[in-house]
Order: sequence, then C-alpha cells, then structure tokens
Amino acid sequence: MATMGSFQPYGHLIRSARTGIAYVPRRTLTYTPVRRAEEDPNASNDKPETKQKSGAFSSIKNFFGFGKSDAKPTIRRQTAPLKREGELGAGSIFAEDEAGPKLTASGRTPSARKQGQVEQEGEAEDFTVEKRNRSHMMAVLDPRPKARIRWERKMVVRELRSRGRLSKTEKILRTERESLSKSHWFKTSIKKLGPLARQIAGKNIDEAILQMQFSKKKAAKDVLEHLKHAKNVAIVRSGMGLGAAQAGEDAPKPKPITITLKNGERKTISDPTSIYIAQAWVNRGPYGHDYDHRARGVINIMRPPYTSLSVLLKEEKTQIREWQDREARELRKRKANLWVQLPDRPITQQNQYYSW
Repeated sequence: MATMGSFQPYGHLIRSARTGIAYVPRRTLTYTPVRRAEEDPNASNDKPETKQKSGAFSSIKNFFGFGKSDAKPTIRRQTAPLKREGELGAGSIFAEDEAGPKLTASGRTPSARKQGQVEQEGEAEDFTVEKRNRSHMMAVLDPRPKARIRWERKMVVRELRSRGRLSKTEKILRTERESLSKSHWFKTSIKKLGPLARQIAGKNIDEAILQMQFSKKKAAKDVLEHLKHAKNVAIVRSGMGLGAAQAGEDAPKPKPITITLKNGERKTISDPTSIYIAQAWVNRGPYGHDYDHRARGVINIMRPPYTSLSVLLKEEKTQIREWQDREARELRKRKANLWVQLPDRPITQQNQYYSW
C-alpha cells in the first residue's frame, strides 16, 4: 500500500510521457481567477520575431513549467471606474447651511433646459381640475343619476312636511354624545363574563375601573383593560368628559343635581359631562381547541368558549334628560287619572228651603 501511494501522485507524469496523448488535469475545489497575459509595452522591439512550431510534448512541458520562454507575461488588472459625485441644485434647501466644499460632478453633465422647452412641458403636464373631462369623472362620482334625483326630491319633501323642525330623535343625536366599544375575544364563558357586565352597567366609568381593579375574578383583568381603552376612545374620538377641562379652573362649577334612576336608586350628579356606562352586554364567540392529556395515552379534546364585552358610554346629561322625561310622563298620568264628582264652577242661587 505504501508503494502504491508513493507512485499515485506521479501517475500524470507517466501518462504524459506517451506521445500523441494530451492530458487534461482534474478540476480541483480551488478557483483561480482568469488572468490575461500580455507583453510589456515598454520593452524594446529590436529583436526579430521568431515563431516556433509547438508540438504536443512541448506544450506539456510548458504546462508543467519545464519549458523556457524569453518573454515574461504581465498581469493586466482591471480598475474600477471613478465615482461621480453629485451636486446640490440652485433651489435646494440644504444649500443655505452648507459649510463644507461643494461637490462637483466630474465628466459630462446635463445642460440647462431652455425656457421654451420648459413651457411646452408644463403645458403638457397640466392636470388641473378645470381641464379634466367631467363626463369621464361622472361615471364614478354619480353612477346612478336617476336614483340621486329621487333621493334629493325625497329629502326636500321630508323637510317641507316637517317645516324644518327636528324630531326628538334627531335632537338627541345632535345634542348628546355616545361611544360604542367592542372588545376582542376573551377566553372565558358567558356565565363568567355576564356577572361582570351586570356589575359595571349603569356606573361611572371611573368607578367601574376601580371595581375591576379589586375584583377577584380572572376575567376582570381583561374587562379592566377594555374599559380603559373604551374611555380613551370616547375622550379622543367623541370629545366626551371634557366639560370641566374646557371650562377652565376659574369657571364656576355646576350645581349638583339629585336624580332618581330607573330602579329607584337616588344619584347625585356634580358634572353633567362625566362618562358613565349606559349599557354593557356579552357577545358569544367561537370555540377553540384544547387537549386534556389523560392516563394510558388518552387525549380528550376540550372546546373552550370565547366571548367579548361591548359597552355603550354616554354622558351624565343623558341620565338627567331621561329622569326629566320619566317625571313628566308620570305627572301626565296622574293628571289623567284625576276624577271630579261635580264640575269645577261656583254654585249660585242657593236657598234654605226646598223649591217644591
């Protein structure tokens, strides 16, 4: 084995000794970049050029370095092109505070455009609203003109019949604010989330947040985060609860008013713009998949329910208006149920004796 191993590296030399057979070496894992050899341009050209016919054996010798050559090849290295640096325009906002030297472009630079050419390009790129084709735009802006005309006629007739007066529902929508917020899906059931929704319904938003902070229920943490989010949304989007902040510290505080709620409970309101939870309800969601690993390799598939919480936030002025409406309704009922035996008029022509 040692003798075979010692002869194996010189096998290509033995094969190269055969005449008429050219040996092509195997491709190795290393990569050699291609280099082009050329004669030295500074060398003198006094020697006459002699060409010799090369054979197979001489080419093999030259390949392995045994051949002799008078001219030494030089390696031509390709250099990267020079970088072109840009420059700031005349109207650039960065040219005013420029402290260093200006960057100038080397080489060919574009020449300035003529005034006539700029005007022609400006006319071609003029896309103002007045020059747009209205017939093409009406296909999107007014796809059904007949339906639009019918709707406008209907709105005009409605205004004439009501004589410009707003209904009670329209007045409430214009004068009172509300915000509806629905939470994401909680991994809990309706039986567990329902009591929390009934607990916070009708209470002030700050009081409901305080109760959820000290609640021992597991779902109270999710309800607490949703109440904070709903309060922020109501303040930012609807502008609720900003009466005291907009009035300022020097403004006189409103007089507290005591009202009677629908369930008979009495409540004192000091700020009519404070936020309270008008309604709170639970929504049934999808069912998930959980695995219960039992003995002997048994796995039970559990279906945990998902539910969400929706809260409707309003201002305390809405409760005051509802209380006033209930009081007025009860007063009308009491007046309608009154019964008088005799007409309410003065009695005249009385006599102490009978007239028969």
